[in-house]
Amino acid sequence: MSAGRRLASRAIVWQAGATALASLAFIPFDVRDALATAVGGGAVVVAAILSLAIALGGGIRPAGVAMAKLLLGMAAKWATVAIVLFLGLAVWRLPPLPLLVGVLVATVAAVPAQLLNR
Repeated sequence: MSAGRRLASRAIVWQAGATALASLAFIPFDVRDALATAVGGGAVVVAAILSLAIALGGGIRPAGVAMAKLLLGMAAKWATVAIVLFLGLAVWRLPPLPLLVGVLVATVAAVPAQLLNR
């Protein structure tokens, strides 16, 4: 259980770092682009924290409950990302490409954390 928390926490740190770097890379283009990248990546980071809390919170449980918590955590994660994308595009009128780049960068950044654990 603690190994899973450590691995998930490491992935979240990688995602936050990658989001920050991507946002900094967009500053020369436009501040709104950098903001959109930060919002997109930040959505994935916050969603990962939410998923971690749901899936790995509450201690040891029977297999069925553990599987249900994992699925609920994943559903909450992607619902959070979808809601933030909707808000970013429809309400805040952020540029779509940097917003999606932020989501993509943060999502892909979890891979090195998984690979370096081996």
